[in-house]
Amino acid sequence: MARLAQTPGLTDVQRSILETVREFADKEIIPHAQRLEHADEYPTDILDGMREMGLFGLTIDEEYGGLGESLLTYALVVEELSRGWMSISGIVNTHFIVAYLISQHGSAEQKFRLLPRMATGEVRGAFSMSEPECGSDVSAIKSKAVRDGDNYVLNGQKMWLTNGAYSSVVATLVKTETGADSVYGNMSTFLLEKEPGFGETAPGLTIPGKIDKMGYKGVETTEMVLDGVTVPDSAVLGGADKVGRGFYQMMDGIEVGRVNVAARACGISIRAFELAVAYAQQRKTFGQPLTKHQAIAFKLAEMGTKIEAAHALMVNAARLKDAGQRNDVEAGMAKLLASEYCAEVVQEAFRIHGGYGYSKEYEIERLMREAPFLLIGEGTSEIQKTIISRGLLKQYKL
Repeated sequence: MARLAQTPGLTDVQRSILETVREFADKEIIPHAQRLEHADEYPTDILDGMREMGLFGLTIDEEYGGLGESLLTYALVVEELSRGWMSISGIVNTHFIVAYLISQHGSAEQKFRLLPRMATGEVRGAFSMSEPECGSDVSAIKSKAVRDGDNYVLNGQKMWLTNGAYSSVVATLVKTETGADSVYGNMSTFLLEKEPGFGETAPGLTIPGKIDKMGYKGVETTEMVLDGVTVPDSAVLGGADKVGRGFYQMMDGIEVGRVNVAARACGISIRAFELAVAYAQQRKTFGQPLTKHQAIAFKLAEMGTKIEAAHALMVNAARLKDAGQRNDVEAGMAKLLASEYCAEVVQEAFRIHGGYGYSKEYEIERLMREAPFLLIGEGTSEIQKTIISRGLLKQYKL
């Protein structure tokens, strides 16, 4: 079967990994996604299969027991997983960001203690920036860490944690008074370790419960309440001398996260296209298949073109990051285009299905509830436009 969004220049190892993940998605994710999503049931068996495949350690260095693969490989794996069910890719996304942050910014002790167990999936990561009263405006966070001897005491409330319950380590951005002139220099990232589950999972750290959502079900999204959480200064990402570097560390993580969201959007778009093409070839109106009607054929042409364009931008952003180059503009472009096109492609697939698309028996109904999340996850489209315009104006400054 022909496939959209092919990627030139992959190694034999990369192609082998993608073929394995694609087969896994076809056999272990797609047949069960509808039932699990409608029941909002955690996909334990699927996660066990992913652990056996080594996907939780895909990008972690071989030194720590991982596979040592690139961001591009990871993004293409996410695309395949999202084609199966977006929630599955969400489970590995925040884990991947935290592993990336520790690999790039962690102390030697943090790397050797956490990364080997993260590579096996024994320890899973969650990522926490947002709060009830702030999302895109990171400067408005209110959660604080106050120095108390050799320790820090954290208080506040965080919001929208994917993997909030099932994680064992949460990379958490809070304010710390360092005396820096900029508000961004008065933020630090802490690695908060806890037991998986709901309730008080560490002294003073509570995961109240699961937030009920329109889509993106199966994976849990939670709040996190910090009430006198006491941690040593070694819990600061990178160690005590990295206090005040939290915002910049988190933004580095967000860049790779935006590539991930673009990959998720590509995966959902590909699945929506597959469903639309299959339905349009089987369904007949006025005595002929829908594909024989120019209006439908043109829709399919536009959908396929949008998917290829989004995929190309996503691949370019990943390759730039892998090459050690700054990719904030390119990651923003990829996330913006892929998420907007995803919403359009899914809606066109929904329209092609007609009344059947509104039935929960058809997979496109689920995709219609999942696609909107990508318009706001890892920064809204408006935030992406702000990042892109600022970057371009710097490049083309007179």
